[in-house]
Formats: sequence, structure tokens, C-alpha cells
Amino acid sequence: MQRSLHKPTEITGAHVAFYHRRDLRLTSMAESKAKEAEFLPEDVGTDDCLTSYTYIYSPDLLKDQVAFITGGGSGIGLRIAEIFMRHGCDTIISSRNLDKLKEAAKKLSAVSGRRCLPLCVDVRQPDSIAAAVDEALAQFGRIDILINNAAGNFLCPASALSFNGFKTVLEIDTLGTFNTSKLLYEKWFKDHGGNIVNISATLQYRGQALQVHAGSAKAANDAMTKHLAVEWGPNGVRVNAVAPGPISGTEGYRKLGGPIGEAAGVFQSIPLQRAGNKTEMAHCVLFLASRASSYTTGAILVADGGAWLTSANDVSTMLGYWSSEKKRDK
Repeated sequence: MQRSLHKPTEITGAHVAFYHRRDLRLTSMAESKAKEAEFLPEDVGTDDCLTSYTYIYSPDLLKDQVAFITGGGSGIGLRIAEIFMRHGCDTIISSRNLDKLKEAAKKLSAVSGRRCLPLCVDVRQPDSIAAAVDEALAQFGRIDILINNAAGNFLCPASALSFNGFKTVLEIDTLGTFNTSKLLYEKWFKDHGGNIVNISATLQYRGQALQVHAGSAKAANDAMTKHLAVEWGPNGVRVNAVAPGPISGTEGYRKLGGPIGEAAGVFQSIPLQRAGNKTEMAHCVLFLASRASSYTTGAILVADGGAWLTSANDVSTMLGYWSSEKKRDK
């Protein structure tokens, strides 16, 4: 039998030290993640209210204020409504699906003890918004906060995107934000002051693949946030935005491939190495809508765990994912 010419690997002190440092590093990372999990706010993946909640701010931070929330019947919008109501705020939640809104309003009032008025609104139609604002003022006598959360999105390369598809996203995201902001300004904020928080995104920062429609709409909204902050500041109106990254438990997360990306380990490229949750986004909005940020306007708070800084923008991979999704949809 021929002897191997390779000598057995000699275990030296350097090897021992290397593996010891590696084990310590892995242990430290695991401990850091476990410690971080302890401080994450409560959340549930469904469109249900939280079963428990730990306050970060004073429970009366928004006491007796009233918030108008578009897209408030599900996802991030519903959680914003819940967190606001847990802090003493009454809410108006709006979307085009009144049945879903009514169901959400019952849940929200039951868990918080505050009033929640569901109103059917199409943010593309100024008359629809005006009627809802009039009804809200008749019911509550005031509106202190507007959250522009209504949005539409899907994955699609620009070459396959229909003219109507591009137009529809801009109508909902951009025109809807302007329509609602302008009507509330005219009917209440101009004479009484108020807070506007727009829900933005980070897609437009690097030109995210398959997102020309949503990225264009959100870029316009970011500009609008600054313009309105400048013009309406003298009337006591603050205008800010929150730009979420991948947020679990939302329809957008599902539609934009979040679960598949998570299973494939894509989130390991994010500095915080995870998706965010809806309660985290609600806390960001709560900060900007409250007196905690009283000297902040025209700001865009990016809340994405650092994702836009480091995540891949791989066109070929995204096109492959879109193609397979398209076939499944058929």
C-alpha cells in the first residue's frame, strides 16, 4: 500500500487560539441577537391587535388627539392606529374596503378603549376625501394628525409595466398623499396646526430593480414632504416621513418576496440581519407625530435596519424571481 505523502496536520497554539476566537465571536453574536430580541417591541404577523404591549413613551403621549390614517385597516396602517390609540388618541381609518375597516375598527376600540371611525375613501378622488374629512370633523371636532399610508405596489420590470400600472401607483401613492394633505390643510390644519407623517420607502435611493413605479412615486413624496414642510411650517404644521425597509407581517412583504428572501438568508446582508416589524414602524411614526419631535419638520426617518446601504440590487436574480412569480400567478 502506498503511503500518503501528506503529513498529518499539526495542531499548534495558533490553531487553538484561532478556533477559540471564532467560538467566542459566534457566541457573542448569538448573545447579541438574543439580547436584541428581548428589546424588540411586541408584534403579530396577522392583521390583529397585539396581545400585550410594553410602553416606551408615556401612555398619554397623544391624549385626546385625533388621527386620520389612510390605509389604516391593515398592515402598518393598522398597527399605527393601534399604537396611537394605546397612547390616548382617537382615530379615523380609511381605505376603499369598508367591511375590512369596520372589522379593524372593532378590534382597535376593543383593545384600546378609544374611538375608531372607519370611512370608505379613495385617495385618488378629492371629493371622496373631502366627504370623509367633513364626517371626521363632525364626529370628533378636530383632527391633529394625518398619516398618509395608502399605497400600491408589485414587482414588475419597467419593460413589462403597463402605462396604466405606472399611472395607478402614482395616483395612489403620490396624488393620494397630496390630495389628502391639501384637503386636511384647507379644512383644519391651516387655522389649527397639525402633524403630517408620510409613509415612504428606500426603493428610490439606488433605483431598486422591478420598482420604477413605486420608487418614482415615493421619490416624489419625499420631495413633497420637504416642500410642504417649508410652506406650511408658518401655520404650525409639521410634515415628516418614515421610510420603512422590509417589514414582516405586511401584504407588501409577501408581494415583494420577503418570505422567500428570508428563507434564502438574504437578510444576513442587512446590518441588523433581520426584517423589521410593524410595531417598530408605528413607534417611528408615533415619535414624528408627537411632541417628542416638536422641532422636527421636513425630515425623512429611514427605518430599515441599514438594508438600503448593503442589500443587493441584483437585476438578473430579481428578473428570475419576477418571471417565476408571473407564471405562478397565471
